[in-house]
Amino acid sequence: MRTIVLGSGLLGVSSAYYLSLLGHEVTVVDRQATPAAETSFANGGQVSVSHAEPWANPGAPLKLLQWLGKEDAPLLFRLRADMRQWLWGLQFLRECTPARTRHNIQHIVRLGTYSRDTLQQLRRDTGIQYDQRTQGILHFYTSQKEFDAALKPAEQMRALGCERRVVSADEAVALEPALRHIRARLAGATYTAEDESGDANQFARELAQLCEARGVKFLMGHTITALREAGGQIDHVEATDAQGRYQRLQADAYVLAMGSFSPLLAAPLGIRLPIYPAKGYSVTMPVKDAAKAHQVSLTDDEFKLVFSRLTATDGSGTDRLRIAGTAELNGYDRDLNRVRCEAIVRRVEELFPGAGDTAQASFWSGLRPATPSNLPIIGKSKLPNLFMNTGHGTLGWTHACGSGKSIARIVSGLAPEVDFAFTGDVQVPKVAVALMECA
Repeated sequence: MRTIVLGSGLLGVSSAYYLSLLGHEVTVVDRQATPAAETSFANGGQVSVSHAEPWANPGAPLKLLQWLGKEDAPLLFRLRADMRQWLWGLQFLRECTPARTRHNIQHIVRLGTYSRDTLQQLRRDTGIQYDQRTQGILHFYTSQKEFDAALKPAEQMRALGCERRVVSADEAVALEPALRHIRARLAGATYTAEDESGDANQFARELAQLCEARGVKFLMGHTITALREAGGQIDHVEATDAQGRYQRLQADAYVLAMGSFSPLLAAPLGIRLPIYPAKGYSVTMPVKDAAKAHQVSLTDDEFKLVFSRLTATDGSGTDRLRIAGTAELNGYDRDLNRVRCEAIVRRVEELFPGAGDTAQASFWSGLRPATPSNLPIIGKSKLPNLFMNTGHGTLGWTHACGSGKSIARIVSGLAPEVDFAFTGDVQVPKVAVALMECA
């Protein structure tokens, strides 16, 4: 079967790889010159099944009210005259109930565990290298309230097979000595030994090379302008190449993996995807003092930040700190907000003073495709030859391999290997449905 994958980020490349394993003739199309050049470029680096509590949870509405108007807030909802933003917000509030939160954690853990296992199998099969570390992920808390609030979700995750173990402040420092500077402020922590970290961009580029070795074709520098329907299915893709020339691309099946831009292409087909761009930030800086820098990947839940250490495995000696997180809902704007960038650096220096060379810090922002529930949309659309692998929000790296393998099986007419809410399970309020039809 000839299959076109739209998008060459983590989800697009992983989809292409597993489709090729199942015998598909695959073409990947992307507007950038190289794979993983947008949202997959400089993310936090965590493969974190333990990061399964969605943004939408019972404590979120009050926090949002407290954060309104604060430029350095972990989650900044910048109100716009944008119907899609307001509809997304209504659905987000619907997902904040205890029952919906439990449901969403269940499915996020299932997909995350399966995806991490799939990544590990891929590493064994191919020897792929991407500055990976298999030292687990430590969630630490400098707020007793935040720590107490984390205990119940952690208990649910353990019941689902994600061993997110509760540890004391002393145990946290033993696991990661770089935390000794803030030992007196630590309320507690949780530790998931099986979680990992690594350079997601490097992984995507290395996997793209493996794809090419299997015969996958990459059409880079091609901007997709429309999906054209005929006879109740997708007939062709319209695109322009790097020279602006019109291209008409045809296949038997199409996989939409374009992140935050997926709903823009799907809407003219009558497919309403509950995805809105959540701009995330990252800071990358060289390690200045190795003794002060963390080795274990960390999550600072209170400030919605993740910390990874990326040490090149190619012998180059490159040693970097990657700190990423926060979310800003402000349409498709990718401008760097200096206040938010400086807030991340300030938190790094507060926790690990002197560990990184802040004078050489580089900043980046990317648009994460967020659904209100944090559940991605994976599966067949209402058009029989159009499939979705999008909406992964902050967990694109965690869920990439599992999602890619699952969509490849679905396109091939096979059942996925994991019990997940495929095609999404977002509960849309009736008022939102009505407004959506008018939008």
